[in-house]
Amino acid sequence: MAYKKRKFGQATQWMYECLKNNLKGESFKIFKPMPAPIDKIQNRYRWRIILKGNMTNQVNDILNQCLQQAYAKNWKNTKITMDVNPNNMM
Repeated sequence: MAYKKRKFGQATQWMYECLKNNLKGESFKIFKPMPAPIDKIQNRYRWRIILKGNMTNQVNDILNQCLQQAYAKNWKNTKITMDVNPNNMM
């Protein structure tokens, strides 16, 4: 089955840039946005950005700032969630 490459949305690109720019001084690996393993549920596309590193209070504050800024942009039909130490990656 051929994989059809989809362009990710404005919110995904913005969140990736926010995380990349704000976590520069931290020892974090930030992977580029990619479709989730189940990339569409209930007619909504899902993307994920994976971060690897040690969670500190400073990193937690940076993540919260990026989330607050993203929700302040009020993108239509967009939901952003973060899962620290997920049980699975689906």
